[in-house]
Amino acid sequence: MIQHSVFVVDDDPAMRDALLLMLRAEGFRARAFSSASDFLEALPPDKSACVVTDMRMPGLNGTDLVRKVRELRGDSWPVIVITGHADVPLAVQLMKAGVVDFIEKPFDPNRLLESVRGCVMSLNSREADRAAREAATSRLATLTARERQVFNALIEGCSNKEIALRLEISPRTVEIFRAKVMTKMEAASLSALVRMGMRAGDA
Repeated sequence: MIQHSVFVVDDDPAMRDALLLMLRAEGFRARAFSSASDFLEALPPDKSACVVTDMRMPGLNGTDLVRKVRELRGDSWPVIVITGHADVPLAVQLMKAGVVDFIEKPFDPNRLLESVRGCVMSLNSREADRAAREAATSRLATLTARERQVFNALIEGCSNKEIALRLEISPRTVEIFRAKVMTKMEAASLSALVRMGMRAGDA
């Protein structure tokens, strides 16, 4: 499982240090930046990460940062906003911009940690799904033309007899090809094979 980074962006040195200390104590790989500009100029190469940012900062503010991160990294970098000046219109605006959580100061440290854990769990789940799609696509590429026909029919829900009629081969031959497909796709059951077909179709 990937250890996702947590990037803290806050112009308050005391708050930055406190957040880093708290996150690292919980086992997160955390790094801090003193401004949105500094963060964007030194934008880390991580494919996915969690960003915790203050709202009001000199230069680019939290809203600007949220929009820029969304533009550059999409939803693979979920953003949590911390602010001492919350209001409903701002919260709605940020949520529409892609923020996953909006935390008001003073906040309960456990509340923030819970939010960060949720982001990381979501990223891990997404990474697992991506790996599964890639694996299914890779295995699918190893099938012969005939095996692919049998595979397609199986995930459509066809029985061996129906596949035999469709491909004009004997049911026994279908059984042989079906076994080869299950082995090459590393599918322990028909339901697992169907899930692989769905994943490969989403890739």
